[in-house]
Amino acid sequence: MVRGSEWVKCAALRRGAAVTEASEGLSRVGRVPSSPARTTTLRNAVGLGVAVGLYGTAFGAAAASVGLSALQALTLSLLMFTGASQFALIGVLGAGGSALAALGSAWLLGTRNTVYGVRLVPLLSPKGALRRMATAHWVIDETTALAVAASDRGLARLAFLAGGAALFTLWNVTTFAGALGAAALGPTARAALDAVVPAAFLGLLWPRLRPAFPEAARQRLVALGGAGVALALTPVLPPGVQVISAVLAVGLAGRPRASEVTE
Repeated sequence: MVRGSEWVKCAALRRGAAVTEASEGLSRVGRVPSSPARTTTLRNAVGLGVAVGLYGTAFGAAAASVGLSALQALTLSLLMFTGASQFALIGVLGAGGSALAALGSAWLLGTRNTVYGVRLVPLLSPKGALRRMATAHWVIDETTALAVAASDRGLARLAFLAGGAALFTLWNVTTFAGALGAAALGPTARAALDAVVPAAFLGLLWPRLRPAFPEAARQRLVALGGAGVALALTPVLPPGVQVISAVLAVGLAGRPRASEVTE
């Protein structure tokens, strides 16, 4: 009887050790996102995708106003998929500029996505050339903001993919619809759509500026610095360039800590 109880105790100890070892191994791999966290991430990503994706209506209408057909506007959205560059391109064309000048303006604004890509590589870690190319096509302002705002890598990938899918789908659908219905979209409706993107970004930025957010003081410093740079350069630079120049404010954050580099 004594031997039997000792055997049961030993088996229990071995099971406890195995569970502890498995738990430690899981913690080394990384946290598994809880269901509420995944639900919140999906809701935010899809919500932002729907809100900003509707802005494609304004682009479709603007593209039609400069002489592009609905199919041409849709092709531009499918292949370029970066709103600021698309608006810059049709803006130059609408002002009578050459195709080369339009492409140059679009390319200049698109360079900011390179900066986003550098930040997203350690978060998303895409494997293989094809996957990297597909991921790069979805690297825009909104997907970057969603991924960076996530609390861990798993949620960052989920936010990027869910937001990117919602944005890409709706942006192209509404581009085509906007180009077809350009005549029915009045100035009031266009003004309302113009407010969607800044409002969405303010909604993403605001929680990071609150005192409860980690490094909130540094976040506020960078945000104010970026706004100051953009406002100071607005009178002297073409539209959109001052937004790219605002990236200089990142230097106000100082050097990243060791934990941020290895994250």
